[in-house]
Order: sequence, then C-alpha cells, then structure tokens
Amino acid sequence: MIKAPAVLTIDIGSSSARAAIYDSSGEPVPQCEGRVRYEMRVSQDGGVEADPERLAEAVETAIDHALACPGTSDAQLAGVGVSCFWHSLLGIDSSGRATTPVYTWEDTRSAPMVEALREQFDESEVHARTGCRFHSSYFPAKLLWLRETGKDSFPRSARWLGFGEYFLGRLFGRHLSSHSMASGTGLYLQNARSWDAELLDFLDLDAARFAPFAAPGESLRGLRAPYDTRWPKLAPLPWFPALGDGACSNIGTGCTSPERLALMIGTSGALRVLREAERVEIPAGLWCYRADERRFLLGGALSNGGLLFSWLRERLQLGDPSELEEKLAAEPADGHGLTFLPFLAGERSMGWHSEARAAIAGLRVSTRAIEILRAGLEAVALGCAEIAEAIRSTTPGVREVVCSGGGLLHSRTWIGIMADALACPVLVSAEEEGSSRGAALKALEQLGIIRDVREIPAHTGETVPFDPGRAAVYARARERRLELYRMLVGER
Repeated sequence: MIKAPAVLTIDIGSSSARAAIYDSSGEPVPQCEGRVRYEMRVSQDGGVEADPERLAEAVETAIDHALACPGTSDAQLAGVGVSCFWHSLLGIDSSGRATTPVYTWEDTRSAPMVEALREQFDESEVHARTGCRFHSSYFPAKLLWLRETGKDSFPRSARWLGFGEYFLGRLFGRHLSSHSMASGTGLYLQNARSWDAELLDFLDLDAARFAPFAAPGESLRGLRAPYDTRWPKLAPLPWFPALGDGACSNIGTGCTSPERLALMIGTSGALRVLREAERVEIPAGLWCYRADERRFLLGGALSNGGLLFSWLRERLQLGDPSELEEKLAAEPADGHGLTFLPFLAGERSMGWHSEARAAIAGLRVSTRAIEILRAGLEAVALGCAEIAEAIRSTTPGVREVVCSGGGLLHSRTWIGIMADALACPVLVSAEEEGSSRGAALKALEQLGIIRDVREIPAHTGETVPFDPGRAAVYARARERRLELYRMLVGER
C-alpha cells in the first residue's frame, strides 16, 4: 500500500537516467519507474562529454516512462527531487541554448591547465577554502582550458552551469543552483557558502555568470510549455534544485551521520562521511562538498572502480563476471606478487594526478590472467583503504562501513577483499538505488513531510567480516604500492 503523499525523483547518472516514485516512508512505489541508458562520447585526447540536448531528452523520456507506469495513477505526488552527477559543466548563451557539450568529471583534456593554476595560486590554501584540489575534474581547470582553447565558446557563454541546472532551466526558463551542486565545482567557498572571488577574477568571470543559489527550501514551480501539457500531473508541483549524486547516495543508504562511512563502487568509486556542522576544517588529500546548507560531505574519490574490473575482464577475455567469482575467491590475498597502480582514467584521491596512468610491476612468465584481475581488484581496495584512513583521522567516530554500487555488489569476493583491506567489517546496503532514494528523502524533508532524513532507516543486508591475517598482508601490500607510486607518479 502506498503511504501518501509521494514524491517523484529524477536520478541523472553518467550512464543512465532514472525516474521513480517513492512514498512518504521512503519506499519505492512498485511499477513506477522509468530508465533510459546512454553513453558519453569518448575521444582519444581524453574527452568524455555528452550532447546537452540528447542527454536532456533521455531524462525526459525516463520521466515519461515513469508517469506511464500502471501504479503512478494511485500516487498522490507532492513534489519532485533531483539527483545529478557532480562536476559536469556546460555553457549557455543569453537565450539558454548550449554553447558547449556537457563536460563530465572524466574529461581530462584540461589537465595541462592544472599546472598553470598551481603556478598562480597556493593550492593548499585554495583546497582549504574550496574543498577541492586543482584537477581536471573541477571547474577552474576546465574553464581555463575553454578560455585558452575553446575558440568562441567562452565569450559566447553568458552563463556556466552544471547539467542539473541546465535541465531544470529547460523546464522552467529559470536557472537555480543548490549549494550541493555548487560545492562540487572547485569554485565554491565551503564555509562561506559563496563563490570564490579570487578564482573568478583569475578566470575573468563573476558570480552572475553562474546560476544563483536557491534559498533554503526554495523550489521551482510552473512548468512552461510544452512540458506543462506533457506532464500535467507535475506542472503545479514544487521541483527542488538538483543535489549532488554522492550526497544523495549517502542519504539513501543511511550514511547520514559521522558514525557511518559510505563506500560506493560503481564505474568509479568513493568513500564519504556526512556530518552536520556550522563550519568544517578540510583535511589535506580529501575533498569536501555539501549535501545542503547544513550538512558537509567529506571523502575521497577513485576514477577507477568497476571500470577497472570491466576493462580487465574484457581485455584478458575472462568471460562473464559470474563465472569468475569462484576463481577469484580461490586466489590467496596478494599471492600474485604484483603491484598494480589502477589509474586507467587518471588519479583523483589521494594524489590528484590527472595525468597518472596504470602500471603493473612484478609480472612473470607464470603470471595468470586471473591473478592480474585479482591484483586489480585488490589495488582498488588498497586505494579505498588509504582514503578511509584519512577520513578516520578527521572523523574518529566512524564505526561502520556501508558498501553500495553495482560495480562492487555483484562480487562477494571483492566485498571480502574490501573488508580485509579496510581491516573492518563491511555492511552491505540493501538499497538498490541509493541516489534516487536519497533525493526522495531530501524532497520529503524539504516539503515538511518528514522532519529529518535520518528518521527513516535504510535497508541493509549481510555484514562481511574481515580476517586479521589477510588485513596484515594488505597493509604490507599498501607499502609496496606506495613505493611504486612514488617512483612512477611522484609525491603527493
């Protein structure tokens, strides 16, 4: 039975868009979902981008499918929440038309601009106030790259947006940014909740070139044509500005306090802890974003998570993942003797080297393909262990690690490797769509239907234990990995 009222959520990811309905208890309404998959355009020079029009049309189609589902007619909708992938950037002209593609965090073409930024600014000072290192994932490097190489797109762009603001602007003719989305740009002052004037001056921009911040609880209302007739049920409802998908994932999987560390492995990966505070001191090596005006998100990110698993499986011709589980489980911890730097798509946490590339040391004539795969999965886990250690040093109250993400949950062996590398048990999330559910809970909170997102617990599954002996093996492997890192990539 649907517990009224309900909310529609739109979850815009890097590979698919999902629209779904959740009731006021945070449960998904059966048969009320639409999903559209897509692929980003990838180029040999490091480009990873999307056509804004086509991406928006995919999201719109997902909404169409959700509203056409049989159960939707029984749902009493009260509002719309949106989750969107962080760090996307595109320009629009004065009429709202896109002047650039959507550049994603994976696009590394702006990497050469990172050194220019480091020469101009004290990176540690910028990180302390923005929560972001200089890196191709963030706006400063991308905007500088566009200013230097983007021909006429930079001067033609009246405003710079994330895709979430662009999409809602199509529907309402008005752009509005959450503090959550702005906090992932690298141009936002985390404690002051405003744009960084020094960085904007350097980029020859001002705050008016970005979407204004939404006030607490502010929403967009009144869909414009043709969306008002396309979705009449949604036309009068409040639509809340998009929130960062990572923040929504923490909320949706129940990682809403400093006691719970969220571990997510999809195509990429992240470890995040949510804390409520007036202000925060941002530790070196980690990033800091916001979930909303009062909740900070501290963590680290991996560019290579499930991406590495898929790449190795395909390149080594190892077959279907389900067929590999028994073989992976039979391999001893670090028994291959390999040291693997898994930077297929560059590095984010902890060193933030966009130009870093993958490397394997210790290969022998006898090395087997399954050993290389196991070494790759262990390498991702060792990177997670580094991030977790840094988070625990600033958030000593962490007591549980909750894992989620399709890249990880399909392999019980990989979860066990994670537990051993982290030297702690890992609780498996039973929430299949953490970001979508998190957007729903935030919408329910903003509507006043629930007092706080923490009052509705998330579903969890089994707890995967760790083995102290294997944990000690992985601690030694981390030292070997760090030595190779210093030789090939450099100091952090």
